[in-house]
Amino acid sequence: MLYVVTFVLVSPLVLTLVYAVVPPPVSNIMLLRALSGVGIDRQWVSLDEISPNLPRAVISSEDARFCQHRGVDWREFQGVIEDALEKDEAPIRGASTIPMQTAKNLFLWDGRFAVRKLVELPLAMWMDFVWSKRRMIEIYLNIVEWAPGVYGAEAAAQHHFGKSAKRLTKREAALLAAVLPNPIKRNAGKPSKGVRRIANRILLRMSGMGPYLACLERPSGL
Repeated sequence: MLYVVTFVLVSPLVLTLVYAVVPPPVSNIMLLRALSGVGIDRQWVSLDEISPNLPRAVISSEDARFCQHRGVDWREFQGVIEDALEKDEAPIRGASTIPMQTAKNLFLWDGRFAVRKLVELPLAMWMDFVWSKRRMIEIYLNIVEWAPGVYGAEAAAQHHFGKSAKRLTKREAALLAAVLPNPIKRNAGKPSKGVRRIANRILLRMSGMGPYLACLERPSGL
């Protein structure tokens, strides 16, 4: 039992170093979903092969301070805790950053579990320390689920819009970002009024995000 616990705790730390240079072949969430009968439709592409509209839309929607924090947005996290303490019900907002979501998708499991969060927080900070922000968003966009069994930007663009991820428009990118909280029920290719409304809000946020996305720029000389 001790060996199993040690492996579960240590393997993500080691694999984070590996994935700094090698694309992850699969994620835990993909495997768990596959065991439940959902297929895996996925094709890895580099960040340069993804329209800049998509990372901008996803960061605008999911983690506006992505370039500023170090894996965990403690400002948002404190707000969620205060909401929970002040009210007799669960907080209406979340504080899950893109590094936290990447840690969950890549190494952990889905669902609301306190134990998972205890592992997710330090793991997200470790990943943010090892990886550049470009690498972080590149991996996230390649492993996140955008429809049942459809993982990553390329498969999502082909599935929903019949085009490559590199050709996504601002509107299409916003629609993809809008379905991320619930890709099982929401559909970017055939959006409901609610999804379109969320996408419109994301488009407005994207227009003002320019100064906050400097970490996505390719370092000079590369």
